[in-house]
Amino acid sequence: MKSETMELHKKKAPIEVSCGVITLSDRFSNDKDGKEKDLSGKYLIEELNKKYTVDGYEIIPDEIDTLKNTIEDMIDSGIEAIITTGGTGLESRDITIETIEPLFEKEMKGFGEIFRAKSYEELGAGSLLSRATAGVYKKTLIFAVPGSPNAVKTGLSIIYEELGHLKKHARK
Repeated sequence: MKSETMELHKKKAPIEVSCGVITLSDRFSNDKDGKEKDLSGKYLIEELNKKYTVDGYEIIPDEIDTLKNTIEDMIDSGIEAIITTGGTGLESRDITIETIEPLFEKEMKGFGEIFRAKSYEELGAGSLLSRATAGVYKKTLIFAVPGSPNAVKTGLSIIYEELGHLKKHARK
């Protein structure tokens, strides 16, 4: 059941959203053809550009300082929503969640909860491996999704129509 109030808020939400995509991949960051091989990053860029504008795209190694600096650079350049892909698993090099969660001034717990519920429908208990999360840092939306193309599609399907509405609330 749709909420009339929420639908009204959505109609008043900004249409334009400046987006950034960060792929965390030790393998792709060291490959001169990394951007061509990064299927998840390419998917995000193609889909986001259909409705919004992608103004930043980086492939970086799984390094805490590099991720923090890339986020800060994107925010400084005016990007309003950042989607990271990769580095969310349980392996020792997976540092995305540990890096971005302490930055959050506000956490959007619902994103991770919905992501895992949708993943459970598709994958079963394998969805336990997902640590997808989202929050707001310096009035910028940040979403962290696993690196697989299917996970990126799931994550984007949750936020795609809501980005303008979310931006409106994050910027207040």
